[in-house]
Amino acid sequence: MAPVGYEQIGTRGAASSTHYLGTATAMAVLARGGNAFDAAVAAGFVLQVVEPHLCGPGGEVPAVFVTAHDPTPTVLCGQGVAPAAATVERLRGDLGLSLVPGTGLLAATVPGAWDGWLTLLRDHGTMSLAEVLQPALDYAAGGFPMVPRIPPTISAVAEHFRAHWPSSAATWLPDGRIPQRRHRLPALAATWTRLLQAAARAGAGRERQLDAARDAWSRGFVAAEIDSFCRHPVRDETGRDHAGLLTADDLARWSASYEPALVVPAAAGWSVAKLGPWSQGPVFGQLLRLLDGAVSYAGGIATADTVHRTVEAAKLAFADREAWYGDSADVPLATLLSADYARLRRPHITETASLQLRPGAPDGRRPRLPAHVTHPGATRGDGSTGPDAAGLGEPTVGRTGAVRGDTVHIDVVDRAGNMISATPSGGWLQSSPTIPTLGFCLGTRAQMFWLEPGLASTLLPGRRPRTTLSPSLGLRDGEPRLAFGTPGGDQQDQWQLCFWLAHTVGGLDLQAAIDAPTWHSTSFPASFAPRDWEPGQLVAESRLGVQTLAELRRRGHRVVDVGEWALGRLCAVGREDGEVRAAADRRSGDGAAAAV
Repeated sequence: MAPVGYEQIGTRGAASSTHYLGTATAMAVLARGGNAFDAAVAAGFVLQVVEPHLCGPGGEVPAVFVTAHDPTPTVLCGQGVAPAAATVERLRGDLGLSLVPGTGLLAATVPGAWDGWLTLLRDHGTMSLAEVLQPALDYAAGGFPMVPRIPPTISAVAEHFRAHWPSSAATWLPDGRIPQRRHRLPALAATWTRLLQAAARAGAGRERQLDAARDAWSRGFVAAEIDSFCRHPVRDETGRDHAGLLTADDLARWSASYEPALVVPAAAGWSVAKLGPWSQGPVFGQLLRLLDGAVSYAGGIATADTVHRTVEAAKLAFADREAWYGDSADVPLATLLSADYARLRRPHITETASLQLRPGAPDGRRPRLPAHVTHPGATRGDGSTGPDAAGLGEPTVGRTGAVRGDTVHIDVVDRAGNMISATPSGGWLQSSPTIPTLGFCLGTRAQMFWLEPGLASTLLPGRRPRTTLSPSLGLRDGEPRLAFGTPGGDQQDQWQLCFWLAHTVGGLDLQAAIDAPTWHSTSFPASFAPRDWEPGQLVAESRLGVQTLAELRRRGHRVVDVGEWALGRLCAVGREDGEVRAAADRRSGDGAAAAV
């Protein structure tokens, strides 16, 4: 049965996010006269409070956007960099590590979300910091409702908190118990209040106040408290205690920035704008090139051949990601995204599922994969398909706090034509200990670096980790039409491809395209510790159909049927012919979309 869409339609503005309170906040800002950027920033701060297991103030925010006056897609880089002291020699040589731990303090990069959001607000918003921060501040100080997934996340790490991270226990286990319905974050509220006070002391002028608040974070009391906290060793997933490498100087030297978006052509006059190769964003472009429109839908549902071809294309594109993407090397991006390169790679897509990791050789350059990936021990190989298996469930969190791909997403469009897609992440409550004087914890994005010299994503001071975060804009005939994205770590661009094809090929509206059956491959190395992978595994929703799943198994895929509604937390907004549209994934029960 084909999905039936019920997208929201309006004329003044639309928003979609992974939490209904984020969407409600964005819509309230639009109703007060704010633009899409004001609304996105306000919603972003609210999500740091109400989805603390998925993002936090110590995390990052990449976004791609267009303005009403300029339809050229631009990227906001709110992704912090590795500390000056973060070197392969330090972690591998001095500390004896083979991977950057996924929890604790060693994996902390410069927190980028605060400076990213405030830079966007200063340059493209219209409201003051106090106006956009107040909703989040109210939820932190007065309490916020706990969505169903927060208590189990806290429960999974409660003993670790009690034994090793007492500041997190004090924050998330009041009276020693796991909160179930409502929770307050008074220390975070106090931090935000101090930042607002710093802004007010700057005097009149919206931009001056925003820059003062940025400075109070990166060169003021926040940086000082982070520096002090990182000097004390804490337990991480290695089973040992390690101090952090992040310093106040690291925060002072970094600031958010803008860069041109990567725009890749698609079928029927469409193109997609993504982040550059310091993210996994170019994977989406490579997928479009490899598929070259050779996909089909029946009744709005992907055929077995479409699923097979997208999965096999994903294996090739993600193998290239592993060999070539990163902020630590010269990435041959133009070749990787060219039609000629796709033509050379396409014959690797056969009628049988591949079990190999096969990066290409753009410009004749020999690919190099991390030893951890090519060593047989890097593959789990036990056929695990439980709740901690790669890509299954969100959050996927182990008892030591090990996490995979926990993230949120926001899309907003206003009637003037401002449009933004943002995927904030990091600083999860389970990623590292709460800094008691600030009320939030640091992120662990540096776990995506490799501790092996000479790779595209080798750990280097001042470089960005090759993040999985991948917000998107869709343009048709050069006109911005869509903003979309999803949480999901390594699966983000695969789930987005399912949505994109359902909408642009299957002909479904935004809501029906989100609701359409989804699938992904785990047949490439994961970006999160312990960096394992599952050769040949295809994770799929059962609504693809019994016959389709059987055909995929016949073609050699190790199909994991995760049930009818399990994969993705997609959000999308659109603008066309004077109307705005919005849709949100209903799988989690927390996301929401609205249009007026």
